[in-house]
Amino acid sequence: MNVTQDPAAAKTDWGPFGRPIFNDPGARALSRVGVVDVGSNSVRLVVFDGAARSPAYFYNEKVMCALGAGLSESGRLNPEGRVRALSALRRFQHLARGMGLPPLSAVATAAVRDAADGPEFCAEVLRETGLKVHVIDGREEARLSAQGVLLGWPGAYGLVCDIGGSSMELAEIQENTVGRRLTSSLGPLKLRDIKGGRKGRRAHIREVIEQLKGEMGPQRDRLFLVGGSWRAIARIDMHRRGYPLKVLHEYRMTARDVRETARYIETRNLDKLRDACGISSSRMSLVPYAIDVLTRLVKTFKPKDIAVSSYGIREGLLYEQMPQRLRARDPLIEASRFAEAKDARVPGFGGTLYDFVIPLFSGARLAKRRLVKAACLLHDVSWRAHPDYRAEVCFDNATRANLGGLKHSERVFLGLALLHRYSNKRQGSAFENLYALLDVKGQHEAEVLGKAMRFGAMLMLTSSGDIGSLRWQPRKRVLHAELPDAARPLYGEVAAARLQALGKALEAEIVLTFNKPAPPPDAE
Repeated sequence: MNVTQDPAAAKTDWGPFGRPIFNDPGARALSRVGVVDVGSNSVRLVVFDGAARSPAYFYNEKVMCALGAGLSESGRLNPEGRVRALSALRRFQHLARGMGLPPLSAVATAAVRDAADGPEFCAEVLRETGLKVHVIDGREEARLSAQGVLLGWPGAYGLVCDIGGSSMELAEIQENTVGRRLTSSLGPLKLRDIKGGRKGRRAHIREVIEQLKGEMGPQRDRLFLVGGSWRAIARIDMHRRGYPLKVLHEYRMTARDVRETARYIETRNLDKLRDACGISSSRMSLVPYAIDVLTRLVKTFKPKDIAVSSYGIREGLLYEQMPQRLRARDPLIEASRFAEAKDARVPGFGGTLYDFVIPLFSGARLAKRRLVKAACLLHDVSWRAHPDYRAEVCFDNATRANLGGLKHSERVFLGLALLHRYSNKRQGSAFENLYALLDVKGQHEAEVLGKAMRFGAMLMLTSSGDIGSLRWQPRKRVLHAELPDAARPLYGEVAAARLQALGKALEAEIVLTFNKPAPPPDAE
């Protein structure tokens, strides 16, 4: 994918977000990276592409192999799973060569490391496909999963819990570093083999988690859930609550939600629930075991809140290859910059538009300013959509796109701002049921931002040209629009109507002036 650097690269004041670096050699080296995760339940290939700090999923394929099924009893990999896994890896290696990728990074976790025939399986994979599979121990698995969380949540703190088929790992994160790490055998495939029925299984889970707490120490911050079984439980929780935004990353649950969803799973027909939630039969068969683990985990560690992460060990492998200066970047801003450079009609104008509209949010914290920045960068990337549907396309893209570092309410803010970039009204949209995820104040701020961008876009000529400035006096309810004299030809009746719409959203009087350029200083 050939993307030229931002035409405004000569700009010297980049504010709190720094100069774009996605096209620097260190970042471009990560522009297309393939990783393979050989897990106890599934084998997956992911190819990352695009803005390295917030990569797009260029290719993503999973095969449910259940390598760890029966491992507790036999001590060996599931024979049928071995055949399926080898076939999948042969296909993945062939795909990677066809895509022209650098060598795949492949790791195997609990099932392969615990099985007596694990080394034999890895040797067979190398012989048959040329792919070297690195078997990692539980602590390394925990570290990579935690790094995957840090890719999506820079500066995150709390406890990362990654559940696979045959193991469950814990890792603490704080100040962008991974701290203590532990591994356990609390994977659903192994829990199926625990004697004593559900009573015996629950007693075993309680005993193991108490041991983990003793070694890990108090962990009362956020609990990050990584792994397919956790995501399946989150889907069921969404279904139970009638939650409107079906995006798993950054989905939040409380301890009460976990308890109520556990009861919900117990009292429902699992086949009907699987169909309603779009969960595979192989994954659904593990949910009753996983929910017992999650219930005890939450009861024991008492986290302040619970967040689902779609990023885990595969994203951790990518994070592992990033230079520190790239890790420190905001994934939302980097992804938005990349999208603008790739898809906008005037790449670089987003920075000019941000400078134009930010006075309307002069007292806002960085968390809000980053959303304003992202919206300005994304304001024109959907121009190819049909005009009748452009506003809804913008909303849909913002709320469902693969963007890291965004809470669901922030997705709705971004979506509403971009919707209002193309439409004065949001009533009648197919997405009205999502608006309630954002409070009334946030909805109004998004409308103001969208209408300010809608007006500013009328002045778009070049990436770095002077389009004037806005000055907002909230107490007097006066909006000053100061435009350069050169913009007079651009200020037609449509631009005037858009400025009036912005004033109406602010309940403000509008004062419009055209400033003539300052005369050049007298030559000496």
